[in-house]
Amino acid sequence: MNQRQHTTDSGTDAAPIDSPLVDAVLRPVRGHMAFESCVEQLGSAIQLGIFRAGDRLPAERELAERLSVSRATLREAISALRAAGFVSTTRGRGGGTIVESVVVPGDWRPDQTAVPARASDIEDVTVFRAVIEPGAAYQAAQTDLSADQRELLRSCLRDLDAAGSPAEYRQADARLHLAIATVCGSDELSTACNTVQIKIHQLLAEIPFLQKNIESSEEQHRIIVQAILDGDADRARFVMHDHCAATAALLKGLLK
Repeated sequence: MNQRQHTTDSGTDAAPIDSPLVDAVLRPVRGHMAFESCVEQLGSAIQLGIFRAGDRLPAERELAERLSVSRATLREAISALRAAGFVSTTRGRGGGTIVESVVVPGDWRPDQTAVPARASDIEDVTVFRAVIEPGAAYQAAQTDLSADQRELLRSCLRDLDAAGSPAEYRQADARLHLAIATVCGSDELSTACNTVQIKIHQLLAEIPFLQKNIESSEEQHRIIVQAILDGDADRARFVMHDHCAATAALLKGLLK
């Protein structure tokens, strides 16, 4: 059994409900929009690859408890995700709700039907990211990391190296950035980073997968993680700032 899965009573494998990245994305639902909040949180977890293609979602009871909603509300949310193509459900022994692939074409073509991203929207999210993520990298490097936290960062970096498609790479990228925030020990920071990564992830899906940019990003990722592990807060923040600025430049150049 790999570290990402556990065995249910029926003998089938399900994605774990207890992990730092799941904790950062799935929070107790507050207010009157329980259904909508469940759809948003579960959809975000799938888009960012916290629950990956082929994973079986955690047991209904566990998810309902984690989100603090009724099982009826959870079922309605999963039904909405199924209708949107995020998951499929099979019945009987060994059945369950399975995460489907999130398609990001390798041979990119502009979507003529999509509503163009407004320059002000791109500026808003990239400015927010430029404040949040370099600060998270700085704080992570100043944190006394546990062995599990160090391994989380290393494993996220390995996932990037092992990514076999643009969709897998962009999900692994988002998981690494979210992992950096989670090791800081601040729920508010994790929530802010999750919000940023969902928006950045959606914007990146609208531009081509550029190998030259990916090669530079991979090198920056390695430097950032090593700086955090070494406790070099200034270097972690500086390289993360450049990393975020490069992404912002691409988005502004290709989506305006």
